[in-house]
Amino acid sequence: MALKRNTRTDASFSVSSMTDIVFLLLIFFLVTSTLINPNALKLLLPKSTGQVSGKATVSVSIKDWHNDSYTFHINGDENPSSYEEVESQLISLLEGQEDPTFSIFSDDSVPVGEVVSIMNIAKRNHYKVLLATQPE
Repeated sequence: MALKRNTRTDASFSVSSMTDIVFLLLIFFLVTSTLINPNALKLLLPKSTGQVSGKATVSVSIKDWHNDSYTFHINGDENPSSYEEVESQLISLLEGQEDPTFSIFSDDSVPVGEVVSIMNIAKRNHYKVLLATQPE
């Protein structure tokens, strides 16, 4: 009696689980890439060789306006704040934080005096300050 077995190995491979993983990774990278740019204002930052990674949750942007006037933007807000409003907004945003720190994003054409005036706000309120720069 010649009995043959009917068990053959199937050489096909299902890629449906692989495509699911690829789509999940694509969605993950798309979502995280939108969170990378915390500053929505376009500034030409000064260059520096020393880069420090800070944990600042609040940012103050200083932009050059017309006729030697400058605008202040808190957390990349398109609506500018006056210098008098900046301190009260920083106090309300950094209230209750254990180590209050904010970063300053200053355009390259803004004079140092305007940046120092924001640093004086930090000194009065005992905040730490990070000055944002571009790597050289």
